Amino acid sequence: MVQGEFGAALSVTIDDVAQAAGVSIRTVSRVLNKAPNVGDQTRKTVLETIDKLGYSPSIRARALASGRSFLIAVVQDDPNAHVISALQRGIVETCSRHGYELVVHPVRFGDPEIAADVESFVRRSRVDGLIVLPPTSEIAAIPARLTQLGVPSVGIASVSLPEYPSMLVSDERGATFELGRRLVELGHRRIALIEGPPHFRSAQERRAGFLAALPEPMPEHYRQKGDYGFESGLAAAEALLSLDQPPTAIFACNDIMAAAVLKVARERDVRVPGQLSVAGFDDSDIASMVTPALTTIRRPLTDMARLATETLLAMIDDPNGAQPHKSITLSLIQRQSVAPPEKT
Repeated sequence: MVQGEFGAALSVTIDDVAQAAGVSIRTVSRVLNKAPNVGDQTRKTVLETIDKLGYSPSIRARALASGRSFLIAVVQDDPNAHVISALQRGIVETCSRHGYELVVHPVRFGDPEIAADVESFVRRSRVDGLIVLPPTSEIAAIPARLTQLGVPSVGIASVSLPEYPSMLVSDERGATFELGRRLVELGHRRIALIEGPPHFRSAQERRAGFLAALPEPMPEHYRQKGDYGFESGLAAAEALLSLDQPPTAIFACNDIMAAAVLKVARERDVRVPGQLSVAGFDDSDIASMVTPALTTIRRPLTDMARLATETLLAMIDDPNGAQPHKSITLSLIQRQSVAPPEKT
């Protein structure tokens, strides 16, 4: 470190690195920005000097040298803090490793001007690229507008949308089919479903996969509407457990609604999993916090976020490189909330 008059460490500048390494400031800048036109020995010398002096370039300096902002954005409208936290954790970890900062841009899913809002944000912030989270990622106008602007974007969703240059697509239909089949194999016949918001593609995929696994069409009174929120899970569970023939198994289309089912069952002295099996979706941290621990479908949210960020940064580094859509396999996590139905 460079020392001041009284021995205090001063901020090391790119000038200090260039002087100590015996190269020009431009060469140091090229090394920092991983430009190809630098000799191996020169690159090695500069990197060793940076490490020795403890130099850490500011985002502003890097931006001026490279023409980038070193900012990436997340576009989101999801009230589920458990899901958002897991996704943002993976994005922030990856950004940190690559010297990027994260900007969060909240939007409203039902806003008819949502694509224009995202465009305005991009122009103001000058971010280098965007990750669009579900359910916002399902709005095709957003990636179409970003492509027109020449800004890289990666979408995360339950279905593949051709408007995105790259996507992570989680097979939610296949995962819920596996869950439905498992409940049938355990001997359940009175099986109920608490759905998600009908206009969300994720809710449509989860419902379709689950219903396809059942040997008989589900009676309408066993299908309850939900909105992925706890209150809607409570209302749906009350309706289902008030039936003359209540279900022996309930699949709620996310963990929060499944937790609501467990609460109602406990209040009604319905034994889980003895009299009622309960399953959710996401394997968010709440699934291990409730009692009994929740059988659920795991979306590897933090790993998905890391992969989405790595994909976006690769697109930023090489605008002409192809980044194909990637399929994410989900897994059924079996815990204590599901068991064969009691014989009556």
